[in-house]
Amino acid sequence: MERSLRTGRLVTTAYFALNGFVLGMWVVHIPAVERHVDISHAVLGWLLLLLGAGAFAGMRITGPLTDRWGARVVVPLSAALCSAAVVFPGLATNAWTLGAALALLGLGNGCLDVSMNAHAIQVERGYRRPVMSAFHATFSIGGVLAALVGARTLSWGWSPAATLGSVAVLGLAVAALAARGLLPTENAVPSPAEEASGGQTQPVHRASRRIWALAALALMLMLCEGVANDWSTLHLRDVLNATAATAALAYGAFATAMTIGRLLTDRVAMRFGPVAILRYGAALAAVGLTTATFSTWIPLALAGWAVFGAGLSGCIPQLFSAAGHADPSTAGTNVSRVAGLGYLGMLAGPAVIGPLTHFLPLNLTFLLPLGFCVVAACAAGLLRSPHSAPSRLQAEAA
Repeated sequence: MERSLRTGRLVTTAYFALNGFVLGMWVVHIPAVERHVDISHAVLGWLLLLLGAGAFAGMRITGPLTDRWGARVVVPLSAALCSAAVVFPGLATNAWTLGAALALLGLGNGCLDVSMNAHAIQVERGYRRPVMSAFHATFSIGGVLAALVGARTLSWGWSPAATLGSVAVLGLAVAALAARGLLPTENAVPSPAEEASGGQTQPVHRASRRIWALAALALMLMLCEGVANDWSTLHLRDVLNATAATAALAYGAFATAMTIGRLLTDRVAMRFGPVAILRYGAALAAVGLTTATFSTWIPLALAGWAVFGAGLSGCIPQLFSAAGHADPSTAGTNVSRVAGLGYLGMLAGPAVIGPLTHFLPLNLTFLLPLGFCVVAACAAGLLRSPHSAPSRLQAEAA
């Protein structure tokens, strides 16, 4: 393996971890910032929509820019923007300045999300085997590290401005130091599918239809992830009458299983292919959510949330990878479409489930994401490109 390719993989891992760490540090400081700015939960909820809007805008903008200038240029700039922006929520003094700060942070996050995933596609093409899920796992690990560091600095009495300012400086340093290891755009290695087709990619209109279908799957599956993030703890507390400490284990079980699953998915995908990962992963997620939905025993419900996380863990990376490999010349644009629509799904989770609770018990509202898992399992064949068979044979031979 070329040294530059190994370095490219290492620095891509660093950018994913940085993104998870920066966002995690903001999440840890949400209560402190809310108190400092003196706003209600309701106002904070509306302001968080600006974070999502900024991220969506950043994703849509960065995709074409990455295709035009290359990830080697866009990734460090995006990482610098995301890192620098995290300090501003800590400096906010009222709802207006906090809203502007969150929009800027969201913009930086969206830019980094798409550009680093586009570079991850390039690294994966060079390795000629799945490596995408491991990158997404390091994003989760970065969030866990942020929770640990943030808890410590809060216990020391550091202000949000001081802590987030330190994070910004660290992030800018990582963005600059890691930039040298990014792969040059012109040195991307052709994928096996492209070699099998003589370097020809799918027609633009066919690729576009397939990309939007992948994006729709991303929306459904990331909505499922958003449901776990926002409602798993409330499910145990309100439906099963668990204590607050026990209820918190629901999200912990989900997040831990998802992180471990992503660390293992690449090896499984190399052996069985991305279609199997999506089909059986979504099916496993459906089994886990069914268990959590109808269980009346807290340990079994916790196991259900863990199985739900394990099943979902490898699905989204496969969709990103398929979008990026569909046409290398528009990898950034395609990833931005899938990531952008998927991110809307993540935001839609609480917005959809909340109103449904006026008509149904909370656990029965989970039938909607359960149905989405079933749809994803049935539509897994979308990951199979016209050249998937020779591609897999070459990958297994390697």
